[in-house]
Amino acid sequence: MLKGIPAILPPRLLMYLSEMGHGDRLVIGDANFPAASIAATSGRLIRCDGHGAVALLDAILELMPLDSYVERPVGLMQVMPGDPVATPIWAEYAAVIARHDPRGRAAIREIERFRFYEEARDTYVTIASGETALYANIILQKGVITD
Repeated sequence: MLKGIPAILPPRLLMYLSEMGHGDRLVIGDANFPAASIAATSGRLIRCDGHGAVALLDAILELMPLDSYVERPVGLMQVMPGDPVATPIWAEYAAVIARHDPRGRAAIREIERFRFYEEARDTYVTIASGETALYANIILQKGVITD
């Protein structure tokens, strides 16, 4: 246990966050996300099944800045056309991001579903959450630590 580190983050995830450099990305997948197959390329899968994605996002952003050199360093999986699904979790994500990055909602882009899977395969680490909200998958691009 360490002081100042959110207890929700497991030790291996802390190691991966520390290893990541500027421009590296991670994905937080919801409970339906194919995390194991997405992580097969990198071999870096962190299971956080008992935790929601909003809490994980907040804890990660306590430690990791978003990339300030790209306009929108956060990506959400776009709802498939015709899918009658609401995404209230996106407003929760925007509120968390606004607490950690001055761009707030402007830092977020939507990524077409199959393109999202392609981008997720190229992330440094895949986090499998226990989030049950639909379309709750999110990609974060790490920025520079300046302090």
